[in-house]
Amino acid sequence: MKLKIAALLFTFFVSEIAYAQYLIQAASPDELVEKLSPNPSGMRTRGMRNLTPEEREKPSVDLSIQFEFDSTKLLPDSKLLLDSLAKAINSDKLRDYGFVVEGHTDAIGTVEYNQSLSTKRAIAVSNYLTGLGVSKSRLKAIGKGSRDPIFPGKPDSAENRRVKIILNS
Repeated sequence: MKLKIAALLFTFFVSEIAYAQYLIQAASPDELVEKLSPNPSGMRTRGMRNLTPEEREKPSVDLSIQFEFDSTKLLPDSKLLLDSLAKAINSDKLRDYGFVVEGHTDAIGTVEYNQSLSTKRAIAVSNYLTGLGVSKSRLKAIGKGSRDPIFPGKPDSAENRRVKIILNS
């Protein structure tokens, strides 16, 4: 019995670490280009024998973008990551694509409040990127509130407060 519990706890912590690795706190423009590219290097396309298109998730990155408490004001460390993101979005490889900027919150607060805050934060990130030369027409800001946590088992976790950037081809 103790062995089963230990195995379950180990599996839980390994999965939590795997999720944490997807939450980017710092990245170079080149790293972000690689993650957001529609056809990342190393991916191969299938031969003509399989003509049925496959449903694939669009390339995306979860960014650890931090704001002042209960605010849309970006913290300085987050601006560094967004500076890299703006360079990536304006790179030759991504310049012909649009992007969805999704704001996410933790589950602290009401559903309505979190929805509103996540939308305002997504708009704040879009405005910041626009100020760095990203065309506003290439960005779509939406709020997801607390509906899609990166740590479903910990809805109040700070890591659930993030901004997700999704390629919108």
